[in-house]
Amino acid sequence: MIDFKKLREQNLAVTKKAVKSSLARDLLAIQAINCIEDIDKVSSILANRLREWYGYYNPEFTKSIHSNEKFSQLVVSMSRADLLKSLKLDEAHSMGADLEKKDLDAALELARNINDIYSFRKYLEHYLEKAMSDICPNTTAIVGPLLGAKLLSLAGSIKRLSELPSSTIQLLGAEKALFRHIRGLGKCPKHGVLVQHTLMEAAKMKDKGRVARALADKISIAAKVDYFKGNFVGDKLKAGLDARFKKK
Repeated sequence: MIDFKKLREQNLAVTKKAVKSSLARDLLAIQAINCIEDIDKVSSILANRLREWYGYYNPEFTKSIHSNEKFSQLVVSMSRADLLKSLKLDEAHSMGADLEKKDLDAALELARNINDIYSFRKYLEHYLEKAMSDICPNTTAIVGPLLGAKLLSLAGSIKRLSELPSSTIQLLGAEKALFRHIRGLGKCPKHGVLVQHTLMEAAKMKDKGRVARALADKISIAAKVDYFKGNFVGDKLKAGLDARFKKK
């Protein structure tokens, strides 16, 4: 007679072992890049809140600096008088309200926490650089660790990225625009997240589609080499792209 209870326990043990061994490191890189994107959204919201809050106290300085990271650092490290002095303004002529210490401290505590968030982002970037160099060195050599990890996230894994045709890689991140085009509601997109690549940023509008196709071709090759653990060819692939587009 078949012991179904014992069979079930053995099947569960085998399944648990398979699940435990199925974790690939590319999934960890995907979590890291998704976390960085979450941090960017949260830090932007909090920085805007800080600007509005601190703006009651020092409106002149709040409007003078565009970088949110630099703004939060200076707010914590310098007094209002020094900040205004850096703008060649007299504190006595400021339109800012004279907040009580307990009220100002609350805004400054927000600035400190924002600084911690930016520090954590830098830590994740450093972690991702090392992880991507191990997971897919060829792809990373072409697009860098952050964009490379974003491509992994959109594809789902390095295995899936290696299986995608270059035309699909070219449009990763532009799925909504592609579906609108399929429904006849817009033009066909020429690129997705590849627009973040330095070659794309430097390309003229009329050349962006051509550059995106060339990038996608090289990424397709690099991803296959990475997945099947081939020799490092990322430097040659990147050199070919640079020679073709950088001087134009």
